[in-house]
Amino acid sequence: MPIDKNAQRIAAIDWLRGIVMMLMALDHASWFFNEQRLFTDSVLLYEPGIQLATDQFLTRWITHICAPTFIFLAGASIAISNLQRRQLGIMDDADIDRELLLRGAFIALLDLVVFSLVGGKPILQVLYAIGISMMLMVYLQRLSTGAVLWLAILIIAGGEFLLMLLWQPGGDTPIWLALTFAPDFNDNYTVLYPALPWLGMMMLGWVFGQWLMTKPPGSEAPRRLLLTCGWLALTLFVIVRGLDGYGNLFMYLEGNTLTYWLHVSKYPPSLAYTLLELGLMAIILSLLMRLESWKKTIHRNGPVLVFGQTALFFYLAHFVVLTALKPLFERGGLEQTYAITLLALIILYPICRAYRTLKWRHPQSLLRFL
Repeated sequence: MPIDKNAQRIAAIDWLRGIVMMLMALDHASWFFNEQRLFTDSVLLYEPGIQLATDQFLTRWITHICAPTFIFLAGASIAISNLQRRQLGIMDDADIDRELLLRGAFIALLDLVVFSLVGGKPILQVLYAIGISMMLMVYLQRLSTGAVLWLAILIIAGGEFLLMLLWQPGGDTPIWLALTFAPDFNDNYTVLYPALPWLGMMMLGWVFGQWLMTKPPGSEAPRRLLLTCGWLALTLFVIVRGLDGYGNLFMYLEGNTLTYWLHVSKYPPSLAYTLLELGLMAIILSLLMRLESWKKTIHRNGPVLVFGQTALFFYLAHFVVLTALKPLFERGGLEQTYAITLLALIILYPICRAYRTLKWRHPQSLLRFL
């Protein structure tokens, strides 16, 4: 399997990460510029019976893959980079743990400080979930791979059972539950991404990364595993969604249309949501690995690869670009939203490419956290 010799990265993983960053930019451009944007991905946000415009719904839905994919790949990257560092003798276990702990704390603090300051109150979003999950992985990765796998499955499959015991949608949510399992929107703080459901996805990614590094370059086994697991997850999604009970987190079917089948809970992530998005992610990653095996050379400056190799920097920079574009465009429809997304990506490409060059020239600087 080809690996970037300068950064020790697997191209297929960076391609997939770049794709989801571009989709994320579309979702946030829609947030900034789309008058009819839908935000109904939770029992806390959706009123049954509301008609969902298909074009608006699908524009929102295609971005649902972003957070699960990014967090899964973050777990895989932790496993891959840690094993490479040990093999090359770059860092010992204590240094690896300290680096991961610091990186996780830094990422979580971006939400707690930067985005909360802009929002005027504490707002815990995806960076909080990623950062906390990374910090917990310092300790979880000391367990056996099998133990981490089964614990991840327990968190993902059993989280709703715990929520049904502890949480009543629309009622008061204790802050400890908001930080761990249940979202909460109130005047004092907002928790969109409680940490533990997303931790389960990072743990699955870590297990995959551990297993991937045991396979020789060019092995078909990773692609076959991803395809098998992807189709299995999608099959289980159809079963869980069709039974219309446990696993849907109160977001039940209101009809037999594709829109209603895909209208699942992201806040918090239901079992149906997780099976659907990780299933799609696994199939796409398998296809990208196939593409990588076919290519004799990897174009290092391709936009998708560049965005994937500067993902956290891209995340921060794209908000700056969209904010800068806001005075130039009034809120409008989907065509404008897609056009502004393309414009933002064109602006971001040279910025991210320059940042990547700078980061690679100074691998031990503070830039490594971005």
